[in-house]
Amino acid sequence: MDRRRILQGAAATAAAALLPASVRATAATAGDTDYPAAHWVPASASNYTVSNRPSAYPVQYVIIHVTQETFADAVAIFRNPAKQVSAHYVVRSADGYIDQCVREKDVAWHAGNWDYNTRSIGIEHEGYVDQPAYFTDAMYEKSALLTASVCDRYGIPKDRAHIIGHVQVPGSDHTDPGAHWDWVRYIRLVNLLGAS
Repeated sequence: MDRRRILQGAAATAAAALLPASVRATAATAGDTDYPAAHWVPASASNYTVSNRPSAYPVQYVIIHVTQETFADAVAIFRNPAKQVSAHYVVRSADGYIDQCVREKDVAWHAGNWDYNTRSIGIEHEGYVDQPAYFTDAMYEKSALLTASVCDRYGIPKDRAHIIGHVQVPGSDHTDPGAHWDWVRYIRLVNLLGAS
């Protein structure tokens, strides 16, 4: 690559950084996702905090959630600026399709605890805690691949001390992912599917 093209690319990157987060998020494409199998569907810029993780905060946890909504409704909630909530990823029940709604460098508002928000990646799963039929093989497998990728990229141990449920977040009033989430199966899959 010649020097002129490098300088043009750097100038374009610098100019893009001056745009408001909402414009940058809307301009992003599927190729801009942190996880290649995800599809970029940005949350409203009103529903997360722009950051520069892991420089600003270490990423030490993956937090597993259940939406208590349909996949489409959960994504729509994250796109609604009045809702003040988001997660990095949403996994669909039927086939494990994944939308990324917040960049991993940014702080999604998913844990109900600022300290845990800053140090975690939040993954929502379509379904309801009292309806185990939502927890399909495809959902477990695609989510485990995603979690394994996150753990590999940030050096997060693939264990229950670091891959936790929303219910385990200090101060949480949530019960998800609930009694029907198969933690033994999930952690086994994360370890089988990861690079390390």
